[in-house]
Amino acid sequence: MRSDSVRPAPAEGITPNATDEDPGTFAELGLRPELLAALGALGYEEPTAIQREAIPPLLAGRDLLGQAATGTGKTAAFALPLLQRMPADRPGDPVALILVPTRELAAQVSEAIHRYGRDLGVRVLPIYGGQPIARQLRVLDAGVDVVVATPGRALDHIARGTLRLDALDTVVLDEADEMLDMGFAEDIEAILQHVPEQRQTVLFSATMPSRIDGLARQHLRDPVRIEIARQPAPAGTAPLVRQIAYVVARAHKPAALGRVLDVESPTAAIVFCRSREEVDRLTETMNGRGYRAEALHGGMTQEQRDRVMGRLRAGTADLLVATDVAARGLDIEQLTHVVNYDVPSAPESYVHRIGRVGRAGRQGVAITLAEPREHRMLKTIERTTGQRISIDKVPTVADLRTRRLEILRAALHESLLEDDLEPYRVVVETLTDDFDVMEVALAAVKLAHESTRGTVDEEDIPQVAFRTEREGRGRRDDRRGARPRPGGMTCLFIGVGRRAGIRPQDLVGAITGETRVTGREIGAIEIADRFSLVEVPKTAAAEVITKLRQTTIKGRRATVRRDREGSRD
Repeated sequence: MRSDSVRPAPAEGITPNATDEDPGTFAELGLRPELLAALGALGYEEPTAIQREAIPPLLAGRDLLGQAATGTGKTAAFALPLLQRMPADRPGDPVALILVPTRELAAQVSEAIHRYGRDLGVRVLPIYGGQPIARQLRVLDAGVDVVVATPGRALDHIARGTLRLDALDTVVLDEADEMLDMGFAEDIEAILQHVPEQRQTVLFSATMPSRIDGLARQHLRDPVRIEIARQPAPAGTAPLVRQIAYVVARAHKPAALGRVLDVESPTAAIVFCRSREEVDRLTETMNGRGYRAEALHGGMTQEQRDRVMGRLRAGTADLLVATDVAARGLDIEQLTHVVNYDVPSAPESYVHRIGRVGRAGRQGVAITLAEPREHRMLKTIERTTGQRISIDKVPTVADLRTRRLEILRAALHESLLEDDLEPYRVVVETLTDDFDVMEVALAAVKLAHESTRGTVDEEDIPQVAFRTEREGRGRRDDRRGARPRPGGMTCLFIGVGRRAGIRPQDLVGAITGETRVTGREIGAIEIADRFSLVEVPKTAAAEVITKLRQTTIKGRRATVRRDREGSRD
């Protein structure tokens, strides 16, 4: 526990806003002219709710614990006070350290601070894995003011002695819940052991589970607590994020995804899958359906990831198929749709995913493909978020044809208003010598319709409903009695459990991410306080044991062996 010592005074020239009124402009927050000029050039007119609440206490030097969803403007909420408090005579070693969960978020935060602090000459360096460490070493040696880092790479530089933290005045933990979910808890603790006792500590998190509260109690001193909820839609209006679920049998999910996307016609969409294998398989399927799909998962190099993101932002790809971890920290301005290929087992994951759309007043759509057995998981998400997810039927072939014709009609209408059609007049005139002009138009519409995937997907997808809990139990019991799993199952002992924050999805993710075993092949999972038991196919047990011994689960090395109680066939 940090001692309750005196907080350093704000940097010279700062007059923290002391009024109780919500400032209406950035100028009323008391920001320096260089920052106001940068914000004006970027088109920022007035602070968001999190910025109005957070900037005054941060300018006053207070620690802060903030709960705010992705897309609420929290980067500027901590970056602007950090830049305002930046001393004129800077030591060369960083005065601020910002820890983030992913490479992409490190790059985004670094870029934002550079834009805000351009007129102040602030030197910012993003540090993350997958980029040449030699460049990082050169820049650190030359001197930086702000370091934005993923925990693992920051700890690596601390151990090398190349990241010196003695001059730190501010530490920011951004998206802290995601960092803990990704297994960075021990790295964060180790980093905080190296920072000065006299510092300002800022923690932002989209959700506030008990372990975040514990982290705050240990490392923040008398923090200001801020909670910014997503603004509810005004009465009588639709919410910015339309949330829909379709009940689909697993075998028909790829076809259902294509059907739903065809009807929705997203500008850009992310589809979340549970494993790398599923990402690769689904990407290939969607490309076969005519989508410009790109895969993104942890098995890719940073160069490959950068190319994928470049194609998505340039508009040469319109569909990103990704795992949760790989997509964390992404901010894609043109994103209109988020799709859960499976119902997330943790409500927090659902919140993070749908937070990527509906930003800055833009409308977005969150779609979930739920299997009949996943009714309870969907209800848990509704209770946690306090928002209703409407259940809809998978679009039929007739729905799809109607939608495609609507899109075609709109495109023709726009072409008639905007395009130069004169070069095509000769074609129509020669045809009308033999055919009625209406017949010519109908033939043209038919060809245009068929050229836009109009003949794909002519079979209806079976409509299914959620199973009740009792029906689900009965069918599972019948299945186990009548059809044992092919090849039999064996039970593995894994030496981490509830006390390490382990959840079923962590074990499934570790196994499917490191081996050839798919999520569907994993059997029963039992999690105790200090260990877990997982059923896997007998034929894959040796591979799973070997691979899990070589990796970490939520940042922890674990004992992995066959369960001594014997196999569970």
